[in-house]
Amino acid sequence: MDTNPTAQTGTTQTGTTQTGTAQTGTANDPRWARVLARDGTADGLFWYSVVTTGVYCRPSCPSRAANPNNVALHETTADARARGFRACRRCHPDGLSPIEANARRIAEACRLIEHNEETPSLADLAQAVALSPGYFHRLFKQVTGLTPNAYATGHRAGRVRAALGRQGSVTEAIYESGFNSSGRFYENATGMLGMTPRSFKAKGADEDIRFAIGQCSLGAILVASSTKGVVAILIGDDPDVLAKDLQDRFAKARLLGGDAEYETLVAQVVGFVEAPGLGLDLPLDIRGSAFQQRVWRALADIPAGRTASYTEIAARLGAPKSVRAVAGACAANPIAVAIPCHRVVRRDGALSGYAWGVERKRRLLQREARP
Repeated sequence: MDTNPTAQTGTTQTGTTQTGTAQTGTANDPRWARVLARDGTADGLFWYSVVTTGVYCRPSCPSRAANPNNVALHETTADARARGFRACRRCHPDGLSPIEANARRIAEACRLIEHNEETPSLADLAQAVALSPGYFHRLFKQVTGLTPNAYATGHRAGRVRAALGRQGSVTEAIYESGFNSSGRFYENATGMLGMTPRSFKAKGADEDIRFAIGQCSLGAILVASSTKGVVAILIGDDPDVLAKDLQDRFAKARLLGGDAEYETLVAQVVGFVEAPGLGLDLPLDIRGSAFQQRVWRALADIPAGRTASYTEIAARLGAPKSVRAVAGACAANPIAVAIPCHRVVRRDGALSGYAWGVERKRRLLQREARP
């Protein structure tokens, strides 16, 4: 906030008239708490003016907090100007907020990564957006939830998936997705795809997926595994619908009905659903993007009987601005209960969406809360 106390007499008089209203309401307005906290996420939602300086500011203005009796809140900058206030020279309320400016810088860096065959170095990316390498790295992770290298890998993985999904050979996909050598491609491909490139292109044609369907108090439950571990735990009302879902996920895999040994694994999952205190320790074959896998690993750290908000999970990942991306990763989780996305709730503790139904989520949490 501009600390210049000089203001024209007309401006001060106009501000004083408005302050009469501010005296009775500003201190109790919930927006004032956001001003005191210098909440950058409130920038652009409202502005405030200070009669003693004659200026208006954005909520995140770094200046010393004013007396609320001298403050009025505005829904637009035009309203503040109409009442005789001028823009603060410190926080520049008419321009981009720091959050918006940083988001633009990171968006520019993302485009640089996406449009270059070779991932630019950290120093080159930072220089391109006029930031120091250290600050750029922290900011990039805060905004996207990923490091620049992880973002580049994820983008490259998307190009690999798209290329493999089109007609043509794996060799053609290697070069179409930006790899200039097959060695580098195969070194990274399985980690990006969760399976070999040929298996991905064939939609699981080279895979055996064993599965079995059981019943629990939540309805039908399907468990499916590759040779590496469990790839899906699906819950629903209709066993046939669950089987069709599995078939869609692994369209060309060989789906094999589970034998007696595999039925034992299904019984273990059902037992955990009915009595969470038993615990569930299964080998998992987790397939997802780099960010999804980070989220799912964070979910696995939430103990039974506890919950965490999407905001808390984003913060644990070092990406506090990625709340929506965290929610999307939870929704995409294909392994119910073993990856406990049911333990993630809204910030106020209310239940949010659940791929297998909010009522099932409620019942799972109720059981886990029992001593």
